[in-house]
Parts: sequence; structure tokens; C-alpha cells
Amino acid sequence: MSWEYILLLYVLIFLGLLAGGVWIGTALGITGLIGLTMLKGFPLWQSIGEVFWNISNSFTLTAVPLFVFMGVIILKSGISKRFYKGISCWLRPIPGGLLHSNIVGCAIFAAISGSSTATAMAIGTVAIPEMRSRGYDDPTLLGSLAAGGCLGILIPPSIPMVIYGSIVQESIADLFMAGFLPGILLSLLFMVYILIRVLINPRLAPREENRASAKELLKGLFDCWPIGLLIFLIMGGIYFGIVTPTEAAAIGCGASILLSIIYRELTWKSFWEALSEGVAANCVVMFIIVGAQIFTFAVVSSGIHRELSNFIISAHIETWQFMVILVIMYGLMGCFIDGISMMLLTIPTIYPTIKALGINGVWFGVFLVLMIEWGQITPPVGLNLFAIQAISGGRSLSYIVRAALPYCVPILITFVLIYLFPEIALYLPRTMNVK
Repeated sequence: MSWEYILLLYVLIFLGLLAGGVWIGTALGITGLIGLTMLKGFPLWQSIGEVFWNISNSFTLTAVPLFVFMGVIILKSGISKRFYKGISCWLRPIPGGLLHSNIVGCAIFAAISGSSTATAMAIGTVAIPEMRSRGYDDPTLLGSLAAGGCLGILIPPSIPMVIYGSIVQESIADLFMAGFLPGILLSLLFMVYILIRVLINPRLAPREENRASAKELLKGLFDCWPIGLLIFLIMGGIYFGIVTPTEAAAIGCGASILLSIIYRELTWKSFWEALSEGVAANCVVMFIIVGAQIFTFAVVSSGIHRELSNFIISAHIETWQFMVILVIMYGLMGCFIDGISMMLLTIPTIYPTIKALGINGVWFGVFLVLMIEWGQITPPVGLNLFAIQAISGGRSLSYIVRAALPYCVPILITFVLIYLFPEIALYLPRTMNVK
């Protein structure tokens, strides 16, 4: 059987299982097992235990529950609430006011979270009541939060980058640094979009007449220092080579607990809730990863990845043409599959091809996260849409979708810019490696 028919068979089996209501992790694992059985019979099943052990024993993946736990601790302790109010007094005079605070708040909170939905909910729970009381346009408010939450997986630390790096053996530290400048770029593009909309239609955001006093500005800085300290500990430690990303996650957890104790807003109940949410999130991720590893084992055993690379090279497809195909493919997949599953489903076949085309693996990790971000705000499976709906006070999902979809344009612009100027993503990793 040719590799084209094998690939088509895998796709049909996977889609059939999804259509039947099977969980994505299970669907990936079953597809892999069926593929292995058809190709080699049952002898290869003996290797499944080794696949389970190798992925579950990964030191790198330990960072995933730690970053989730740290983000939840910050949310439960009230530090995120203080932080949002601290930055809002500095940004109020800009046309768009607190809408910019949503983007900046999400960008900075993203630097200690690693989770898109956690970022959106941490800022959203504080911003929505505050901005509604001031008369901000509701769709513009909710759209900025859904889009701003996307920054949680681009600006490091990033859970998808940890998973991507551990699967393809790229440096997690390099991936984190590579996402930093594109994350800032995307934040600025979101803010430019908001500024243009507000200048065209001032009714979207009431102009803040009262400027913050010097005392309020200083208090705002004081409220922001815990988040700034955590960013310095995590990103500074990684950049200067003092700690690994996993060690940085552990330090961040310890520091966030200590700060919560200092502020005296973290109860035992909130602490156990944070632990349970961290464990639950990690179980979901690990379940998908294990299923994806079985699928990857089947793809590698069948030689699909090698044949696909040879086909694309022999077809003389230009790099930009291949990237356009990927943008379309990931755009469609993002409407139906969550980001991590989408990444794990495609990496076995796509990664060898991008290496054969000479595309930098770290740069591709940033591109992949941008595509996941796109999927986070596209229906019907955009997780940020559900997160914002949950805290919106009864707004329908279609209402949130209409508010968030325009923000797909800045995401695509960011991709075009990092494609034309790859140093936007690769500059920091290269300077870090020189140290």
C-alpha cells in the first residue's frame, strides 16, 4: 500500500472517531494502534509501553503543570486584580483607555502564565465589571479580552512551546526567547487596531477625563511589582542561562505562593483549588500527548513523514507556497480541533518536511503557536471564546465570536512580518546562545 493511501486511511479513521464523539487523545491513540496493526501486525504493540514511559518520564514536560499552577495561584490570590488596576491608571489617557489595559495586562500576565484561557480569565474577571461601569462598548471589550488572552501562549512561558520542544527536541529556552518579540509585536498590533477603531468611532470607548495623580501612578507601579518580579525570575533566569525552563517554572510557583502569603489573600480553599486545577489541566494534556505519541510511532513506522518530505522537495514547491498551504490548513483545523491536539496531530508529518526545506525549527515553533492563537478565537472550538463567554454575564457564543474575529487580522499580519523578517523571532535566541 502506497504512503498516500496510508495517510488518507489515517485521516479517515481519525475523523471518523472524532465524528463518533471519541475524545481527541483516544482518537489519536486508536488511529495509531490500527495503523500499526495493519502495517506490522501485533509485534509492534510491545513497543507501546516504552512510548508511554518515555513521554511520561519527561523532565521537560514537568514545566506544564507548574506553569498552570503558578497562573492559577496568581488568579486566586488577588495579585492579578491589583496588577490590572495598577496598569490601568497609566493607560487611561490613551484613546481607547482601558481597552489598551486589557491587551497590556494580558501580555504581561502571559509572561507568568503559559495558558491562553488562564490569561483571558485572569484579566477578564477584573476588567469586565470595571469597564462596563464606565460605559465601554461591550463587543469591543469582550473582543479585546478574547484576543489578548491569545498572548498567553506566545509570550513565554508557553505550554504549547514546552510540548512542541519536547516532542521535536528543540531547545525550550530558545523557543521561549523566540516568542518574546513576536508577542510584543502582536500586542502592539492589537493596540493599533483598537486605537484606529476608537478614533473612527469614539463611542466605543469613553474618553477618561480625569488623569491619574502622581500618587495614583506610584501606587499603580507598586501594585505591578509582584508580576514584574515573577517575570524577572522566570525570563531573566532562562535568558542568562541560570535555570532551565522547568526549574524556572518551579521557582515561579514558589515565588507566587510566597507573594500570595505576603498579600494574605490566598486561603487554603483557594490553594487546593489551584492544585486541583493544575492536576486536571496536566492530566488532559498528558492524555493527548500519550495518544499523539502512539500516532507518531505509527506514522514513523509507515514512513509517511519521509515520503511526504521527498514528494514536496521533488515537486519544487517554494517555501512561501508551502507556508501558505500550512496557514490555510491550520486555519481550517483550528475551527474544529484544539491547539495542542492540532499541533500533535500534524508534527509527525510536517516537521521532517520543514527541516528538509531548510526552515528553522525554533522559528517554526513560533509560527505554529501563532496558528494555535488563530484557532483560539475562531468558532466553534475556540477555547478563548468559551472562557470569555463564561465570565461575560450571559452573552451568547455567537456574540463573543463576532467581537473576536476581527483580531485574526493582526495575527496574520504578525505571521507575514516574522516570515519576511525571521530575526524578529530568532534574534533573542541567538544572543542568548552567545552568552
